[in-house]
Amino acid sequence: MAAARVVHPPITLSLDVGGTGIKGDTLDPKGTPTAARVRIPTPYPLSPPDLLEVFAKIAQERPNFDRVSVGFPGVVRGGEILTAPHFVRAGGDGTPEVPELVKEWDHFKLAEATAARLGRPTRVGNDAEVQGMAVVAGRGLEVVLTLGTGVGSAVFEDGRLAPHLELAHHPIHKKKTYNEYLGDEERDRIGEKRWNRRVLAMIEIVRTLFLFDHLYIGGGNSAHVKGELPADVSIVDNDAGILGGIRLWDQPAVVTHKAKPS
Repeated sequence: MAAARVVHPPITLSLDVGGTGIKGDTLDPKGTPTAARVRIPTPYPLSPPDLLEVFAKIAQERPNFDRVSVGFPGVVRGGEILTAPHFVRAGGDGTPEVPELVKEWDHFKLAEATAARLGRPTRVGNDAEVQGMAVVAGRGLEVVLTLGTGVGSAVFEDGRLAPHLELAHHPIHKKKTYNEYLGDEERDRIGEKRWNRRVLAMIEIVRTLFLFDHLYIGGGNSAHVKGELPADVSIVDNDAGILGGIRLWDQPAVVTHKAKPS
């Protein structure tokens, strides 16, 4: 008699791509890390092959996983990258766009390429949406904003992910976009006191725009948000960007890209 096949709960390699760092962690189905987190500073310029190389380095340090989740800071549709605003520039935000990088990132099939490189089925989502999957309560209209190199956004209704809105590139004050008005460079330029006033103003603008039931603020710069917030606004742990990698596999509309047999 053939030995019974042992099936264990899947271990997920969750990758969170940021403008300053790329983090990776292996998680069990409950979101418990199985090893210490890996963080690699984001290299610039960053082409798609460069990003896959970083993924491979993280996977080499955390080799025991069954599937891959990626949170990417741009518009993602069907596992393809439609926009990569941080990575089409030679030195990140504030530097000129590089035409070759714009071309390389345009409709790059990141999920397919990651599955092929790491040899595991892969799902890719917008980073703010992946973070939101880990924190929303699933009741009413919930909005997630991430403050970091730029501003990420996600909207959920009764726990279901809504179509993505690129709020980051929409004007918020005069001719400045959310990214330009609230991004990391602007926080450094104007100081935390003025930046916090802008965060509070942003909350009320987003309230008018969405009439949200709850707003969650995450991302690396959420730690710099000071003062009393409205009762329907919460600061969430930046680790949600990693933990959401588990929830990405619960979203029926997200496409899974499988590794092709060698």
